[in-house]
Amino acid sequence: MRIAVVSGGTKGIGRAISEKLLQNGCKVYVIARTNDNEFTHENLIQYTADFSLKSGISSFTEFLFSHESVVDILVNNVGVFIPGKLMEEGDGSFEKQINTNLASTYHLTRHTFDAIKKSDKPYIFNICSTASITPYLNGGSYCVSKYAQLGFTKVLREELKEEGIKVSAVLPGATLTNSWAGTDLPKERFSDPESIADLVWLAYQLPDTTVMEEIILRPLSGDI
Repeated sequence: MRIAVVSGGTKGIGRAISEKLLQNGCKVYVIARTNDNEFTHENLIQYTADFSLKSGISSFTEFLFSHESVVDILVNNVGVFIPGKLMEEGDGSFEKQINTNLASTYHLTRHTFDAIKKSDKPYIFNICSTASITPYLNGGSYCVSKYAQLGFTKVLREELKEEGIKVSAVLPGATLTNSWAGTDLPKERFSDPESIADLVWLAYQLPDTTVMEEIILRPLSGDI
């Protein structure tokens, strides 16, 4: 049984990826700020932690390694979006988004690295965004954090080639998740989280000699 870790795995894209992994026989450790009592499976373990704090990551990995010695799949998905322009956004907006969107990816990867190296099919997926390659108004520090997350992913991929560890950046555009709750736009105007999960699993199934470096998904009509 493959062991997977998914941060921010109870909602949206993370939830869809977690469900896809469970459907394919993985044991999945999901981390979020709150548990979802309606998300249940015999191979699902939920852990409550604030991943904007390094202490939250440390507490989770201590729990993880009390049960597992190997991690096959790591999905760095936890994130937060606070709209605003760089010169206008509120005090603390930069730090919160950098800590949640970037630092959590860095620290969780480092904390689980020794366990990932033990896998015979190791893979790290970092859920970035089209905001990692295209700045947009009112994106402010979110875009900054996502650009940096993509840069981290590229550096990590280069460093881990000799280890045989695959690293993919997943860059979704507008996706129908809770962040779009209340929108008047039809659901057909968005990508769906399940499409992203399908591609993540497809990438994991590729031969050991091939890595899908970047996975970019947008709604057919373009981003919003």
